[in-house]
Amino acid sequence: MYILTTLVDKVGKTGFVESKRETLAMSFDFEKDNQPFDRATLLRRGAAVGASLGLAGLLPTFATARSSGTTLRLVAYSTPKAVMTAQEANWVQTPQGSGNSFTNSFGPSTSQAQAVAAGLPADLVFFSWPGDIAVDVAAGLVNSNWDEQSYHGIVANTVLVFALRDGNPKGIKSWADLIKPGIQVVTPDPFSSGAAKWNVLGAYAAQRHLKQTDAQAIAYVKALFKNVVAQPTSGSNATATFLAGEGDVLLTFEAESITANQAGSNIQYIIPKQTMLVQLPIAVIQNSPNKYPANLFIQYLKQTPAQVVFGQKGFRPVNPAAAKQFKFPVRPGEITINDPVLGGYAAAQARWFASGGLMDQIESAVGGPTA
Repeated sequence: MYILTTLVDKVGKTGFVESKRETLAMSFDFEKDNQPFDRATLLRRGAAVGASLGLAGLLPTFATARSSGTTLRLVAYSTPKAVMTAQEANWVQTPQGSGNSFTNSFGPSTSQAQAVAAGLPADLVFFSWPGDIAVDVAAGLVNSNWDEQSYHGIVANTVLVFALRDGNPKGIKSWADLIKPGIQVVTPDPFSSGAAKWNVLGAYAAQRHLKQTDAQAIAYVKALFKNVVAQPTSGSNATATFLAGEGDVLLTFEAESITANQAGSNIQYIIPKQTMLVQLPIAVIQNSPNKYPANLFIQYLKQTPAQVVFGQKGFRPVNPAAAKQFKFPVRPGEITINDPVLGGYAAAQARWFASGGLMDQIESAVGGPTA
């Protein structure tokens, strides 16, 4: 219902024109809002009609006026501080973003989702695990159709990697190497960290794709966690722990490793043959008074220029035009969350990470943290 408003924002603004397909995809976010019509909406519609008749120069400010002068509150997982700071700085230089500012909170993904559900102020959330968005859906804060938005609500991707010591002295190359005697593994706490959940599911799914049974794959995860020597609260904290000298191998995201290296660290990593595609979701808080500019910012993040910034910072773009500009390694054994052995994030969340679930049982057996 907001297609015309989006067109007003775009007509005649240098550097802000996108393809028709991208325009429709971005408008789709607003169509899902089901907001009642009011005078401001009708004015924006009138502005859009004027723009379509070549009058954009006379009616340039209807949509942008409503989005300026706002402080948007972003609550996000720990890794993307560098890229999101850059994206925010870029957006406020655009006509739609001009006059806006941000406050940011970065931390363990699941803990952040729970904090928002408990009352932490937010206008939009960016997590590392789709199940963490579901926490805020259950709290009535995020619309249940969040994954029906463009790119299914995903703003960027990454993959699982093994970060290694310089020269890989332990010769770690595969999942099988991680459960050998004497190998010390670092991975975040799966009850506070979204990254840790992907690590667990990647380990299990890799075994299933290596022809192991469900029981054998679960036993592998238990053996893996017997070798875990540290479970920090977040992916970023796990990286800091590894860089401080703990462990032989860190289970982490490709984007986390690249981000750390861009910040001056020296992390070597390999992508296992059976890696996992990690999808990073973003969503607006539906009762936020700043919902409109928050939606505009999410639209911006999915456009080609912002997606290129994600790529430059080590994240894999979801926008095809941006993705073409990068040559990230591809593994033929890449597994997705919708693989039949996992059944989607909701099924995986319930089976593996709920209280009394598989990870609760495994952590109890090895003396680790529990739900």
